[in-house]
Amino acid sequence: MLSESFIQELKYRNDIESVVESYVRLKRGGKTLAGLCPFHSEKSPSFHVYPDTQSFYCFGCGAGGDVIAFVRRIENLEYMEALRFLAQRVGLAMPEEVENDGSARLKTRILEINREAARIFHQNLSSPAGREGLNYLRGRGLSDRTIRRFGLGYSLAGWDNLYKALSARGFTEDELIAASVVSRRKQGDGCFDMFRGRVMFPILDLRGNVVGFGGRQLGEGGPKYLNSPDTPVFKKSRNLFALNFAKSSKEKGMILAEGYMDVIALHQAGFDNAVATLGTALTPEQCRLISQYGDSVSLSYDSDEPGQKATRRAVSLLSEIGMKIKVINIPDAKDPDEYIKKFGAQRFRLLLEGSANSTEFAISAIRRKYDLETDDGKMNCLKELAALLADIPNEIERDVYLSRIAADFGASREALSAQVQSIRKRAERARRRKEDGKLTVFAVNMPDGRPGGINELQRRNNMKYAVAEDRLLAALVVNPDYFKWVSKRLQPADFVTDRNRAIAQVLYGRLEQNLPVDLTSISGYLDPEECSQLSRGLAELSGRRVTREEAEDYVSVLLQHRKDKTQEEIAQMTDEEYARYLSGITAGKAGKGLPWNGDAS
Repeated sequence: MLSESFIQELKYRNDIESVVESYVRLKRGGKTLAGLCPFHSEKSPSFHVYPDTQSFYCFGCGAGGDVIAFVRRIENLEYMEALRFLAQRVGLAMPEEVENDGSARLKTRILEINREAARIFHQNLSSPAGREGLNYLRGRGLSDRTIRRFGLGYSLAGWDNLYKALSARGFTEDELIAASVVSRRKQGDGCFDMFRGRVMFPILDLRGNVVGFGGRQLGEGGPKYLNSPDTPVFKKSRNLFALNFAKSSKEKGMILAEGYMDVIALHQAGFDNAVATLGTALTPEQCRLISQYGDSVSLSYDSDEPGQKATRRAVSLLSEIGMKIKVINIPDAKDPDEYIKKFGAQRFRLLLEGSANSTEFAISAIRRKYDLETDDGKMNCLKELAALLADIPNEIERDVYLSRIAADFGASREALSAQVQSIRKRAERARRRKEDGKLTVFAVNMPDGRPGGINELQRRNNMKYAVAEDRLLAALVVNPDYFKWVSKRLQPADFVTDRNRAIAQVLYGRLEQNLPVDLTSISGYLDPEECSQLSRGLAELSGRRVTREEAEDYVSVLLQHRKDKTQEEIAQMTDEEYARYLSGITAGKAGKGLPWNGDAS
């Protein structure tokens, strides 16, 4: 474990408000800040940051902790990697003793491999063997400046050109395989390149690191597009192509396109707020990533049926987190790239500014499905439109569309409204049943040590004691001067729930040595769920100082648990446990009514 002085310096230089605000738009309310949680989908803020305790907690999903825990979760890092990330953020040198960390070293080597591979691919464009790739990119209308800006390149057609080049630079076979730029031959003698004869699109993270590649096939054989699989430095579901550029755009909101070439064409035309997914369907994680850089997104997918299906999925996912959505209709072209080539950037901007919102898009899509010249077609269309209206959360918006649709179809507004309300009530009942079912299954079936699981079931069966534990532990963090008195009456073994017992062991161990117990100082000794658990107590405390009378009440509740042992539990005790049990009862009686206005020690 790193020195206390280094951890404290790291904490002081990385104020949690500053770090979190680089990912989440926060709004101040009194002494705390709130925003949409980056760890689960939500429409109203349940994620809170507490500057006074340098902690965060989400009342929706239960994620919590200090600035290190936040970075671990949002960047998908191990503890030491999160420390290194925060140290680099503020220009603080990491102590030498942690620089030999195995997993961190592998990730560093993979990033070095990717950087070298990107350079080789780009340099190939200037070689006779890479002329095919350069001709393709220029043929798609890309300027040399755009090619350089995106670091585009070409993977040579041979089986092991990249493997040989990177091996000559000192990278081992195992490192190259871990980076997924090569794969081992079935015969076991050497490796072959993963990308061959393809135009290469480097994928960069927000820090400018090359974390993966996309490759477009120019010859025959193999998939048209091949993308890097997930590696220790790359998760497709948590990254977006060109977000490293788009995050700094002065344009409003973001444009979400379907492919690499669409995004690059949009950037070249001046729309530097365009991003794309990485060979997969849009994920909830990517939606939350987009929401961190604005509250609106314009969908610019292909005009064919797969593109429209992807649009409908994106509308559904983005709506869940409260994003303002517009859908760009691209006439006389299959995608943004083709449209810009045919009509120019200014015409595309007009399309962008005149694009319909997601509700208009959905209404049009539903109407196209039915023959509105027939009564059956009209009735079936109205049924589906009623279901669509029922999903609109804003009552005023719902009322506007309800009136318009009723007028368009010559239907009774009152009848259509009654149908919509009936659907909403059924959906709400179904949602409640589903949530209740989830809670039951979650608590019983999840393995121990994970959110929910046996730990949460244990809390539910001992709720009175669990709450007292939460508040007492939070009190010790905020009021460490209470420790001497508390420890004379209560030990970690006396805590009822396993998770709080583990937290208590860490707190007691540090307080006995007069070491700090703020979250940043102890987060390295806690697992993520223990860190979240302690953060919940701090969030409920909300920074206020617990009175001694309150702390005594929490201790008394836990001492009461000793008395609540069943005869069967007593019979199964060891001699040592029975002696401690009797001692606890005696201490509880002796301590009853102990004044708090004296010496807490």
